[in-house]
Amino acid sequence: MFDMFNYRYIFSKLLCWLAVLAMSLNIPHAYEDNKEGNVSKNKPNIIVVKDISSSKRWKINDTAVSEMMKEGLLQLTQKKDINTAWLSLVDHKDIIGIKVNASPGKIGGTRKEVVDFVIKGLLKAKIPSENIVIWDSSLKELQTAGFVDLANQLNVRIAGSKDAGWDKSVIYDSPIVGTLITGDEEFKSGEEITSRKSHLTRLISQELTRIISIQPLINHNKVGVSGHLVGLTRGSVDNDRRFGISDAILVEAIPNIIALEDKEEKRYIGDKIALCITDALYFQYLGQNKALLHYTEPLGQLYFSTDPVALDMLGIEELEQQRQRLKIEFQPPRSILYKNATWLQIGESDPAKRSIKYFGR
Repeated sequence: MFDMFNYRYIFSKLLCWLAVLAMSLNIPHAYEDNKEGNVSKNKPNIIVVKDISSSKRWKINDTAVSEMMKEGLLQLTQKKDINTAWLSLVDHKDIIGIKVNASPGKIGGTRKEVVDFVIKGLLKAKIPSENIVIWDSSLKELQTAGFVDLANQLNVRIAGSKDAGWDKSVIYDSPIVGTLITGDEEFKSGEEITSRKSHLTRLISQELTRIISIQPLINHNKVGVSGHLVGLTRGSVDNDRRFGISDAILVEAIPNIIALEDKEEKRYIGDKIALCITDALYFQYLGQNKALLHYTEPLGQLYFSTDPVALDMLGIEELEQQRQRLKIEFQPPRSILYKNATWLQIGESDPAKRSIKYFGR
């Protein structure tokens, strides 16, 4: 009889080979859902806080966002004060990584006002400033999006996962081969080297003990939303361009990277997730990695959960509804990514198995 670890391991390897088969046969999805095995650890709770005054056309109401953040955290944790709420999610000894999406820039990416509230809340809860790290793929993107200035202002750390270097001992190995470029661990100048290995950033494997993911509500052409699953893996491993070869490869790689385990069977990313916040102050219904303001509208919402999969599914549903309202014909296909993530017990993809509570106006 298999224990849970062997079950997850076998299934992750099965995903790898099914992805290769799907690519060779030009099949869009790697496998069909098995409802009996499609279970998650707990029924996820989602808190949605609305305030239409929080985000007008390219201007954010700091006071409104602050009240929304406070309401969301108190409702999610069911604590009476904000300090206790934070300390129910993290500990004073934790090294806390605040994962943002800086790539789309100041307006299109994670908004600084949300990150500012999180950091100030952690500091008020007596989390040492040196234990708080704003991070994303690269320091260059963080600088452009204004997060380096924010980190300096609040006296917390800033880090690019690529700049932190790669851990040679933590590897995601898949059958798909990629050509290495500058910045990849095994790249050598003047040589064309291919590899089927991706190394995890040392920032995750050796420093961070808890992760707070704050991701904007942005369309993704292949998986529906560039949300928490995409955001947590973006830049977390090297040699990742190979995952874009096909949809089947991408939907296999993302959950398996989040499920990478150490020798004690603890997940480097998945088990460190303390909180996920979807920054839906604005939403971008078309496009993907770049801020396209002509496809962006104010929404005035924030979503809170400890389940990244459930939040991404809610984000997909919101984007679909908004495109219908705006009479946009394009709709990305429903991706198998989220069912894959449920299989690996990262979170819950079934809308019928979640609880959503709405607050605000």
